[in-house]
Amino acid sequence: MTALEWFKSSYSSNEGPDCVEVAITTPDAIATATVHVRDSKNLQGDRLSFTGPAWNDFLSHASR
Repeated sequence: MTALEWFKSSYSSNEGPDCVEVAITTPDAIATATVHVRDSKNLQGDRLSFTGPAWNDFLSHASR
């Protein structure tokens, strides 16, 4: 398995430790992607995984 490339939201600052990070397995094809979410304070802790379409639904709902 290839290492995931994690990134923080552009709304996050490097000064505060409280953040979530996201990694997308196939960013060029979100319909078939898996989106992984983790706590930046606990990199080895539990992670959430979403299908690409479920992640899009979440973002649409969260942005309202």
